[in-house]
Amino acid sequence: MTTKPTAIGYLRRDVSGIRQDWHEIQMRSLAKLFGYDLAKTVVFTENTTARIVRLMTVVWRVDAAAVIVPSVEHFGAEVPVELVKLADVITVAPRRTYQRTPPSPFGA
Repeated sequence: MTTKPTAIGYLRRDVSGIRQDWHEIQMRSLAKLFGYDLAKTVVFTENTTARIVRLMTVVWRVDAAAVIVPSVEHFGAEVPVELVKLADVITVAPRRTYQRTPPSPFGA
């Protein structure tokens, strides 16, 4: 029996607005399509401090291989580089994967 890799859903309530339920359904569907076990969805607001650091803490604690997000807009202007170093980031719309780069065995 193989274990599915874990994913975390992420969205900002202020960005999703009334589409939040739909965004959560889309993230669950994409996780299933890509073969992930969606462990939880992290929901922050515009007032949440240190959002990316807090999201990265969740990713690290559950050892998530990916973060699934409705769109880049939920991060602001772009996908945080520091997050992609920790896990793949997959956007629902447009469907795109920002693949993490494994650390170099040469320390560079």
